[in-house]
Amino acid sequence: MRLFRDNHRSDLSDGCIVTIGNFDSMHLGHQVLIDRCRELAGTGLDSAVVTFEPLPAALFAPNNAPPRVVSVRQKLELLAKSGMDLVWMMRFNRALAGMSARSFVERVIVTGLRARQVVVGEDFQFGRSRSGNLELLADLGREFGFEVQAIPAVMDAGERVSSTRIRGLLAGGKFGEVEKLLGRPFTMQGRVLRGTQLGRKLGYPTANMRPAAFPSPLAGVFAVRARNLTGKGPWRDGVSSLGRRPVVGGKEFLVEVHLFDFDGDLYGRRLEVRFVKKLRNEQKFENLDALVAQMRRDEQEAREALRASP
Repeated sequence: MRLFRDNHRSDLSDGCIVTIGNFDSMHLGHQVLIDRCRELAGTGLDSAVVTFEPLPAALFAPNNAPPRVVSVRQKLELLAKSGMDLVWMMRFNRALAGMSARSFVERVIVTGLRARQVVVGEDFQFGRSRSGNLELLADLGREFGFEVQAIPAVMDAGERVSSTRIRGLLAGGKFGEVEKLLGRPFTMQGRVLRGTQLGRKLGYPTANMRPAAFPSPLAGVFAVRARNLTGKGPWRDGVSSLGRRPVVGGKEFLVEVHLFDFDGDLYGRRLEVRFVKKLRNEQKFENLDALVAQMRRDEQEAREALRASP
């Protein structure tokens, strides 16, 4: 897969079928767009994706951006796994946000990619203030010589599959439903940091990491499975706490993972965490003894939940 990041590019392809969007969770609806793009491209044209980072909401409301379902790295890995030939990950800045719908088509779809067809969802909007819609895109396609194919939304239980819906399910700890809408288990990734080793002193050593996808859609304590991505290690059962650690006056949001019956060194490794069950919300305890007592209860409940989960 060829990856381009520069907003000011031309002739990235000699001819392609392109799909455009945030692809902010790579859910089933996104996958339908990607699959259709690849199908139309066949073996003679490039299958291409235009996507944006940071996500537009993070530019316009940085202190109130919605939680991320996948990190940038996860998104790119999933696009590569899907078999796309080309990804143009444009930097979403004020200049791009202010580009008219017509200019976007001319610079990106026509000059940048030489697209033959554009595959988008039925509700696709583009250009400054989301002024462009499907009808305008089709009109511009007739003018510039590309076709437009609109794909209906993917429905599940009578409701549209969307990133907003998935974030709501994650907040409610409904990981089975999330897996159905994503087509894969929900996971978080990050690199293990060196910390104060308080967990080890309390008898619960933890691998601590900043979540690569932030803001996090989860907070609280969970039964999890985790693996070392750096060493391609096996999935191991454990319990994880996500939050700012109020009992020790923590301010930074961290993912802390205690792996059962494991005493290896994970510092500097990339860890992937799969969430099985939410056990409780984050709490503030009067002292460390109260915290340790609750950690023992969390471990017991997590082990039971993991035994019951395939």
